[in-house]
Amino acid sequence: MATSRYAGYRSFSYLEPGQDYAEFTLAAEVDRLPPHDLGLTMEEEARAERLLTENIAVSLHDHPVRLPEKAEAELFAWTREARLAYGYEGLSRSGLDALFDNLGWGACESRNGWKWDDVITDLGMRLCDFAHQDYVTRAESVDDIRRAHAEDRLAVVAGLEGAALIENEVDRLDVLYGLGIRQMGIAYSDANSLGSGLREKSDGGLTAFGRRAVRRMNQLGIAIDLSHAGDLTALDVIEASEKPVLITHAGARGLWDTPRMKPDEVIRACAESGGMIGIEAAPHTTVSPDHRRHTIESVMDHFRYCVDLVGIKHVGFGPDTFFGDHMGLHHAMSEKLGVADAITSGPRFEPVEHVAGLENPGECFRNITRWLVKHGYSDAEIAAVIGGNALRVLDKIW
Repeated sequence: MATSRYAGYRSFSYLEPGQDYAEFTLAAEVDRLPPHDLGLTMEEEARAERLLTENIAVSLHDHPVRLPEKAEAELFAWTREARLAYGYEGLSRSGLDALFDNLGWGACESRNGWKWDDVITDLGMRLCDFAHQDYVTRAESVDDIRRAHAEDRLAVVAGLEGAALIENEVDRLDVLYGLGIRQMGIAYSDANSLGSGLREKSDGGLTAFGRRAVRRMNQLGIAIDLSHAGDLTALDVIEASEKPVLITHAGARGLWDTPRMKPDEVIRACAESGGMIGIEAAPHTTVSPDHRRHTIESVMDHFRYCVDLVGIKHVGFGPDTFFGDHMGLHHAMSEKLGVADAITSGPRFEPVEHVAGLENPGECFRNITRWLVKHGYSDAEIAAVIGGNALRVLDKIW
């Protein structure tokens, strides 16, 4: 079901493709794959739809751009030459009220070729596209998210997965805040001037500069994300921060032993700070011993584990999905950049081409809500995990 507010806008439709920008054939944002059947009754479907309509749904982490149809072959040409088109139509069917967008490739560390100027350009292009339509609205506060819900819009929060681009200049955080950034990761898997990423063999913890950056992010009101930080660095950040912190997209290492997942100690410390974890759904991340073929069932095993560990008020969802062939993206990045090792270094799993039930930003929260209804969660519990918990935590941070 699409929101009545969406009027059919397509990214950069005010320009001439092929003349004003490089044109690529992009993945479909609606009906690219058959819908996932969770086996709900008509009454359960109606309840799930009511809960999504009545409550505010917040994705803590997604990349809602349309990948090239030939993602594996064209990925790097696309990132160099194309404007990144938003999946407006797919998002209009998502049930979401707010989404944390980590800016496609602008989130990457400088090792992947993205630096300060690249990120500013990426952000500016995205906001320029937003300015030409009236469905998506920029969100910089909890009030903005609540207003979007009331107006049947989608509030997008600009974020970055890593802080390497600030180098050793703490005032760059002020610039990013002024441009609308409201969430930032400490490190995107590799070490930077703030601390260690989860890919490092040894974790030196939060640096002296990292402590200055944490203090500045607290002062500004930038939510701190630990999803790709090393374990010691994550614990140091939690100790240093005067505000709650987020793990926007990860899972439980106690359930699936890979560096990409978080150990119980970090999840507990995050919750004790007043923060929360968003459960990840990118292919081959939140696999579980009971569901080694990655589907919504594997992901929800991590959800239940974290609820049992820290309580339902500290758990939400950050699916980390795209519109298009996510596995093609992984293959291309693994071949060129060697970035998949933190995922594939753990227990054996059954490879998939997509995560059934949680394949793209347009379907994730509808299917999560359906799954929760099917498994007997109360209205209050569902309202909390699809968005209420995120609003409470963000209200303390922002």
